[in-house]
Amino acid sequence: MVSSHDIKDAAGPASKPRGRPRSFDRETALEKAILAFWEHGYEATSVSDLTQVMGIGAPSLYAAFGDKRSLFEEVVREYGARYGSFGDRALAEEPTARAAVERMLREAAAEYTEPGRPHGCLVVHAATNCTTPEVEESLRDRRNANIAAFESRIRADVAAGELPADTDAAALARHTGAMIQGMSQQARDGAAKEELEALAELAMRIWPRS
Repeated sequence: MVSSHDIKDAAGPASKPRGRPRSFDRETALEKAILAFWEHGYEATSVSDLTQVMGIGAPSLYAAFGDKRSLFEEVVREYGARYGSFGDRALAEEPTARAAVERMLREAAAEYTEPGRPHGCLVVHAATNCTTPEVEESLRDRRNANIAAFESRIRADVAAGELPADTDAAALARHTGAMIQGMSQQARDGAAKEELEALAELAMRIWPRS
């Protein structure tokens, strides 16, 4: 009688149990998605483009990130944390609105022209030619929230006597937003850091003195 042990030996070494397939590095894949959307915008970046640059198949993309729009929402949040937080830091750390905006524009000149990654701001550029209403609205809301934060800080400085009482806080905030958005586009058009710094310096000359 042949024992089960003999059968096992005759068959050779027992095969190893099949383990779970090696999963991809989610953070690395997300970073590649950020760069793709940053470079090409939302509309022009297809799921096929994303799977290619992220190095994963479509089923893995959908399982890990959801659909393209869900992935983009995560990309925008991560972009803000990794690359776009310099404005929030300036508003939080500088003693006056003027100092915060001056620092913000100066740092934007550096951030928007940093070698080795797409130029400009993802939140500004990704809206270009966007035909998906929900995405367009979300990006617009983010830009408008930034302008609202500028206005709130300017009004606080008016109340504290740091700026003249007749300062048009809304117009000054929109001017700051226009500068940030314009610097982003000019960076994509090839403007150098030094050129944007000169633009930032000119922009600050319109600020009223207390």
